[in-house]
Amino acid sequence: MDLPDFIQAFPAIDIPFPDSIVTTSVIRSDAGLMVIFAFQEDFALPEHFHKAQWGTVLEGQLELTIDGNSRTYLPGESYSISSGVLHAVKVTAGTKTIDIFEESDRYPLRDT
Repeated sequence: MDLPDFIQAFPAIDIPFPDSIVTTSVIRSDAGLMVIFAFQEDFALPEHFHKAQWGTVLEGQLELTIDGNSRTYLPGESYSISSGVLHAVKVTAGTKTIDIFEESDRYPLRDT
């Protein structure tokens, strides 16, 4: 599923991964940060923590390990990570997710 042009035109977040691996489209408010992630390659993020996060898989799949418990999420399935809980993720190429972060400043916007 291709995202509409107007969504692809949203700002991107500044993360240390090239667009050849993952692209992002973001909406930020004072209340939180919504990021659409589109993974072009398999991707793994080691265990880490931050404030609360909620997400849903649009297409593809990802494996989340939350507080030591692993589960694979498929399109239409949602996940919730409580603030301060250790978690790691493995994502398959072609996966798209929507993630909403409690922290509006979780990631800075990329300079255009």
